[in-house]
Amino acid sequence: MSEQRPSQGPTRPPEGGRPGGPFGGNWGAMGRPPEKAKNFRATLFRLLGYLRPHRWNLIVVFIFAIISTVFSIVSPKILGQATTKIFEGMLAKFTAARLHRPIPGMDFAYIERIVFILIGLYLISSLFSYLQQYVMAGVAQKTVYDIRRDANAKLARLPLQYFDARTHGEILSRVTNDVDNISTTLQQSLTQLITSMVTIVGVVVMMLTISLLLTVVTVVTLPLYVVVTTLVAKRSQVHFVNQQRELGRLNGHVEEMYTGHAIVKAFGHEAESILTFDTINTRLYEAGWKAQFVSGVIMPMMNFISNLGYVLVSVVGGVLVTKGQIQIGDVQAFLSYSRQFTMPIVQTANIANVIQSTIASAERVFELLDEQEEIPDSSSARVLAEPHGDVRFEDVGFRYKEETPLIEDMNIDVKQGQTIAIVGPTGAGKTTLVNLLMRFYEVNRGRILVDGVDIRELRRGPLRSLFGMVLQDTWLFNGTIRDNIAYGREGATETEIIQAAKAAHADHFIRTLPQGYDTILNEEASNISQGQKQLLTIARAILADPAVLILDEATSSVDSRTEVLIQHAMTALMTGRTSFVIAHRLSTIRDAELILVMNHGSIIEQGTHLDLLARGGFYADLYNSQFAGANLDDPVAPRPAIPAAAR
Repeated sequence: MSEQRPSQGPTRPPEGGRPGGPFGGNWGAMGRPPEKAKNFRATLFRLLGYLRPHRWNLIVVFIFAIISTVFSIVSPKILGQATTKIFEGMLAKFTAARLHRPIPGMDFAYIERIVFILIGLYLISSLFSYLQQYVMAGVAQKTVYDIRRDANAKLARLPLQYFDARTHGEILSRVTNDVDNISTTLQQSLTQLITSMVTIVGVVVMMLTISLLLTVVTVVTLPLYVVVTTLVAKRSQVHFVNQQRELGRLNGHVEEMYTGHAIVKAFGHEAESILTFDTINTRLYEAGWKAQFVSGVIMPMMNFISNLGYVLVSVVGGVLVTKGQIQIGDVQAFLSYSRQFTMPIVQTANIANVIQSTIASAERVFELLDEQEEIPDSSSARVLAEPHGDVRFEDVGFRYKEETPLIEDMNIDVKQGQTIAIVGPTGAGKTTLVNLLMRFYEVNRGRILVDGVDIRELRRGPLRSLFGMVLQDTWLFNGTIRDNIAYGREGATETEIIQAAKAAHADHFIRTLPQGYDTILNEEASNISQGQKQLLTIARAILADPAVLILDEATSSVDSRTEVLIQHAMTALMTGRTSFVIAHRLSTIRDAELILVMNHGSIIEQGTHLDLLARGGFYADLYNSQFAGANLDDPVAPRPAIPAAAR
């Protein structure tokens, strides 16, 4: 049912796939610039709104992060005291030996006490770190659960127009990739950000308690980190963008070639496909190699700067020790603090980019949640208790785009039990008519009546349950054949399912399968033939026992012998029911009580098969073209004679 709808592109991931940076995972400061939100502030506050119900848990996470970090930060200074005690003991031994005095013993009891204190501090720090991650995991998963729930509920309320205007891949990306990006950030980056900020503040405080001069020396090296990071990022981001672009092209090429591998082989384009793959793969290799090489420079350079900072701290600290201004253990503690100071800064720079990307993902999800929904049913909406199937179109007008009319002044009066065939060239509006009937779209003008009631006065769910649909494009879900047939009516019994399968002439082939009705259909139901799929969808419609049938070229995918059997089953099924049959093969609708010939959204002819042939108009041209290849582009071309068997 694709007429008059924007084409659906392949459901491949966006070009470049899921972002990844030189450190793995999300892009950091060395990768490409993260996707930025259009309205960062508003989106951030809206995302925080999802976190608000968990604010007490977040406070607990923050407190645990502070406790864990404090215990971790205090440890180097305490360890420095042990180092100082050992240094003093060794110095005392050296002095006593030089002066030929009794050599004093080392105060191992003090050192042992320090060791046990350190073990206790590290254990407590690890415990609170674990509790922090545990609580944050619950917050992240509950938040993402709420977002997914709202997104899924929103999709159920969106009109068909939303899905027609977008590719499936784009919609899925918002509900899966973007939500996963939010989940990862909440689970990992947010706790890391809290820990990094607390660590930076705590380390600065501890360094100041040791020496203001050494703190200044450590902070002086900080601009070097920023300069190196900026220079490398500028050079590497170009290569990372190229890498992701080529990766997207390679993924797209592979998907196209393997999805249509039968066509590629049939037309002998294997060599061309391989050449294209090799070309893209070579460009991907070159871009990836350059990106990884340039970004790989960052860590050696940062290590160099870090070691340079260690040298400065050691030299200045050594001078201060000789002057008696600080103890040697303080120098050791300061070296540890300088390492703890630089790493959180680099991590925070990375997290800032990750958060930008996350807010952009959240904005895309919120755009989905803000889409205009279907017009809600009124509080007085009715339900037809005993539907008969009378359908009438009164002066119906509809257009997908305001400036392009599609259906104008359509009037149809269909009585219960009649079979109405709808024919016409591609794009004539045949499927649109059915979409309006089921309220997938709302009419712009006029009204559609079912059993004398305007369908806008009926509840959508019960209204759509009046219709049974068999489409040219079959849809079966991953599950047993029994479950797929039973999808037509809730609570159907085993006997009813088998009867429906027999009526659709599907029972025989089902029983030939190894597991019969328990056979599991895979994701695309590729383990049965296209014709067998169609038989199952017909059985599903038969089981639904609807008041109105909608058949969209339902037998186009089956062989001629099976088509005859299905036509007999359809004839029995349509008895007493109103049926709308969209047909391209006109030989299948010769017995319809009324044939509507549509072109450019209007009904240009209507009548029975013989009446329309006798008129020699548009329908006659269509019918003749299927037997003798009439030239429909030439209005003055002579029409071939109608075969006697077709009259």
